[in-house]
Amino acid sequence: METAIKIQALHKLSEMRAAVELQKIYWGNDIESVIPAHMLFSLANGGGHVLAALDGDQMAGVLVGFLGTNIEEVDRPAMANLQIVSKRMVVLPSYRNRGLAYQLKLAQRDMAIKQGVRLVTWTFDPLLSTNAHLNIRKLGAVSHEFKENYYGTEADSGLTSFGYSDRLFVEWWVTHRRVKERVEGERSSLGLRQYLEADTPILNPTRVDNNGSAMPCDNPIYPSTSMALVEIPVNFPAMAQHDEGLARAWREHARAMFKMLTSRGYLVTDFVHEAYEERDRAFYLLSHSSPQFDFSLN
Repeated sequence: METAIKIQALHKLSEMRAAVELQKIYWGNDIESVIPAHMLFSLANGGGHVLAALDGDQMAGVLVGFLGTNIEEVDRPAMANLQIVSKRMVVLPSYRNRGLAYQLKLAQRDMAIKQGVRLVTWTFDPLLSTNAHLNIRKLGAVSHEFKENYYGTEADSGLTSFGYSDRLFVEWWVTHRRVKERVEGERSSLGLRQYLEADTPILNPTRVDNNGSAMPCDNPIYPSTSMALVEIPVNFPAMAQHDEGLARAWREHARAMFKMLTSRGYLVTDFVHEAYEERDRAFYLLSHSSPQFDFSLN
């Protein structure tokens, strides 16, 4: 019989060593990427948090966050810009696809609400469909900002892929009705069919090559509607392992699409991954900014 996974906040220095070892499974021994035990200890006891997913004595996942402010609005009081910066989340490979990342994020949301913090932020690679499904679809986060080479281009940072470190900047307004409806299942999520029936265009429909790999669209269209769909590969990490040239082409294509759309006032509001035209497809939904997406007012 499987034991229930327990989410627990860590506070002792001795507890942090397992969190360090867990990070190494993904990041290796890269000194630039692994948060050391003494820093985790300081974060956990200085207003931040280290949340662990425990299966008995086994640490199956860890989530690290800390209190921060919006540096772009330095003239405002810190309390007005207060947010939780979600810095690191790692789940053991053998525990993936079991909802642990979702449980950890919900525990982080509970912590933010108890602290009176409405906003949690983080970044993620826009070509990772699994992350997009969790962040945008399941959690109800949004993104209106694309950051080109956010972590630089140095290969030894552990944060780049072929010299790229493009990221979407995520805003998770944890007390907003939209998020509450997503995480509590109060509203059915729309699927690709509903978006297409609402005349939402696919700006960059893919075609497949002889190997069945999705190819970037040669002539993407510019949006002229309030909503638009942007396609990405279903499994970019596998593509990157087997076809570096195609992976690089997708990096450049995704960068061009997100820079164009965010500059035109669109923000990422949903993500759908389902069968379409007899193959597995993945799409971001982008919506044009309007008062309903000014979450800071709610």
